[in-house]
Amino acid sequence: MNNKKWVALACTGALATGLLAGCGAKDSATPGAGGKEDDSPFPINMALLQVGDIPNKGNEFEQAVEKYTNTKLDIQWIPQAAFDEKVNVMIASNEMPKIMKVNYVPTTINAIQGGQFWEIGPLLKDYKNLSAQDPQYYQNISVDGKVYGVPNFRDIGRAAIVYRKDWFDALGLKIPASLDDWYNVMKAIATKDPDKNGKDDTYGTVLFKKYNEGTQPVLTRIAVGLGGVNRWGVDNGKFTPEFMTKEYVDVMKLFRKLFEEKLINADFAAFDQSEADKMVDSGRVAMKLNGVANNGKSFQDRMTKVNPQAVFDVEPFTGPKGPRLAGEPGNFGFLAIPKSSVKTEAELKKVLTFLDKMMDPQMSALQLRGIENKHYKNIDGGKTEMTDLTAFQREIKPYRDNMVNVEGYNVASLKDTPLGEKGTKMTRDNGKYAVPNPALTLTSATNTERGKELDQMIWDAQTKYIMGKLDDAGWQAEVDKWRKAGGDKLIKEYEEAYAKQAKK
Repeated sequence: MNNKKWVALACTGALATGLLAGCGAKDSATPGAGGKEDDSPFPINMALLQVGDIPNKGNEFEQAVEKYTNTKLDIQWIPQAAFDEKVNVMIASNEMPKIMKVNYVPTTINAIQGGQFWEIGPLLKDYKNLSAQDPQYYQNISVDGKVYGVPNFRDIGRAAIVYRKDWFDALGLKIPASLDDWYNVMKAIATKDPDKNGKDDTYGTVLFKKYNEGTQPVLTRIAVGLGGVNRWGVDNGKFTPEFMTKEYVDVMKLFRKLFEEKLINADFAAFDQSEADKMVDSGRVAMKLNGVANNGKSFQDRMTKVNPQAVFDVEPFTGPKGPRLAGEPGNFGFLAIPKSSVKTEAELKKVLTFLDKMMDPQMSALQLRGIENKHYKNIDGGKTEMTDLTAFQREIKPYRDNMVNVEGYNVASLKDTPLGEKGTKMTRDNGKYAVPNPALTLTSATNTERGKELDQMIWDAQTKYIMGKLDDAGWQAEVDKWRKAGGDKLIKEYEEAYAKQAKK
């Protein structure tokens, strides 16, 4: 994506209340009778993902938003279990609200390619807050190189090793930076009794049945740290899946060896991720490898209640060249604007003005901290402190998780424990170490039709290889099977889509 598109618009004007209105507001005003601008509240209906209990309509949060943005909100909350189905029905019927939360899935992509949503990329430069964000956020939701929505922003460089620092210190260990390091750390923790209970009942880490799925795959994170690719690699326009690269295969071989030597849990193929986290909490596991930097504080808080001497810490995945992270998508879906309900560019600009204003300081504080003196308070040093986290989770979190906000942008820092503050800083700063997945936004008919099936073929083969049910020849046979079943076609389609984007 051309970074020139993201030059922020310079805004002038008084900061009467310490708050800056959206730069696009004037342009999007609608003339009323007698040539005057229509200053009545702009009605905005939205379809969002239900998070927890459905908030009461017209609550204190909504009133504050409506007053600040001069809008009238009407929010439809869709339960998570029915979300994809409901969105599909709304898209199929072309009956959608002005703002619609969608996921980056084939149904959404097809609707975008069919012209059902507004392209907003060329307009973003006119909105100071939206254009101030890292271009990679928008690139990660682009379709055919164009942007059709505003992300529910999530940090791209969240990947971190959450670990028992007291165990590492007691055994003289450091964060692994090579394959040998990984093996030696795993063996030491499993065999040298870091908890001093006289039993071989500890692991460096444990795997679980979906260890290689989702946005936080364990083997991918280790391989990327050691110099590998994030899901896919591209070189001179040629694509290679991670499992056909040396770095990834070497990590698979490492875990095969760990399994053979009983240095990881034998039942991982049927083990739930929640149970793996419980093993960390119970003092049996040293490292959570599918976590994020902010997890350190929560593990420490829970552990302190049962073992006050335990010490957690967080560090990035690293290798011979320093920190290197498998970049995450950077969003929890995105907010798209349907043409069926927003019919003119003037209306589109009003919607974008609303989204931009939601990132002004007052609205950022509202989404990320709640209502002052109810959910949080301002304290010395220009920081904030939560005063009623339970109420915040119930009353504010549903909006925070669906709307437009970035922790650390236009909001005062949150007072936290040193580990909590370290995790927050790492999350913000480590985007520069993130390695993107070059196939993330490429379209492929094969991926749409058979992507899940092809993924499952390889995931099953990886598990069998680690468990010793496949030897090297057997693994290669499974890769060949994947290629014949559609993998080669998938690679070709990604290469074609990549070349097409490069020409734009």
